[in-house]
Amino acid sequence: MNLKARIEEEARAIGFDLARVCRPDAVRHVGADLAEFLDAGHHGQMGWLAERTHWRGDPSVLWPEARSVIMLAESYTPKEDPTAVHMMPDRGAISVYARNRDYHDIVKKRLKRLARWLIAEAGGEVKVFVDTAPVPEKPLGQAAGLGWQGKHTNLVSRDLGSWFFIGSVFTTLEIDPDPAEIDHCGSCRACLDACPTDAFPAPNRIDARRCISYLTIEHHGPVDEELRPLLGNRIYGCDDCLAACPWNKFAVAAQEIRYHARDDLLAPDLGVLAVLDDAAFREMFSGSPIKRIKRDRFVRNVLYAIGNSGQTRFLDQVQVLCNDPDPTVADAARWAVARLSTS
Repeated sequence: MNLKARIEEEARAIGFDLARVCRPDAVRHVGADLAEFLDAGHHGQMGWLAERTHWRGDPSVLWPEARSVIMLAESYTPKEDPTAVHMMPDRGAISVYARNRDYHDIVKKRLKRLARWLIAEAGGEVKVFVDTAPVPEKPLGQAAGLGWQGKHTNLVSRDLGSWFFIGSVFTTLEIDPDPAEIDHCGSCRACLDACPTDAFPAPNRIDARRCISYLTIEHHGPVDEELRPLLGNRIYGCDDCLAACPWNKFAVAAQEIRYHARDDLLAPDLGVLAVLDDAAFREMFSGSPIKRIKRDRFVRNVLYAIGNSGQTRFLDQVQVLCNDPDPTVADAARWAVARLSTS
């Protein structure tokens, strides 16, 4: 068995679903695409995207000694319909990937295990990345053949649908690359039409300033009032464009139990979440990716959802938060009270 076949076998044994290889210089187009995205201001408050653009635009510059990039995919496909919670206005909708343990920790441990195995088997040097460095993972994933970037800009796989995490192992070893994946979206625009906020100015283009995932996770301060009603009950992220993809019919539920939704995060009561103080928030979301946005931003999101719920039973709880020490939380509470008072 040659090295690449052994890598694929070991990756599956470790827990990955797919392993493919490309060259670090296989995505030379990324620099121009990134410049267009930034020039249009579509990155919003994510100023870090405008930093180290020479790395983001050309992975071969990130580590010049690297000769190959092993791209890995791991499914987190949910067992349940992730959009069902949208029919429960008094419940919060949390993105599928954040309903249990933080995937960064799980995937990175698997990457490190694969990297150690690779060094022991074939030598060379390695660096591993999972969504925490200036690496254009989605374009590299397409160049390696994991999938293609759909019209919603996320990777889609014929084997895994839309629900999978991506990680990479850069190595100084020369490994035969796989053929790049081609676009299989055709004329379908289900993901574009599913977006509640019309965040796609064109296919394969996203304006983060209108994306619910960005607004609930990355955006600091108050969300524009015109967008608040469109958030619905989404309190952390949004899966609508992913869930709409027809290729998901080929996906199977995630094997990793730590990606399965915790019972208390599948459809949590908004009233319970609204009263979380900092200590209770940190305890509830220990080990969760939600923890990184901290209590104030999370409660802001919950209050927007309560304002959209039409449920006057929340009024007493929300009125207390009109005097919250955080001005953004207090603003969200006043907005929610005004909305509920006219329900």
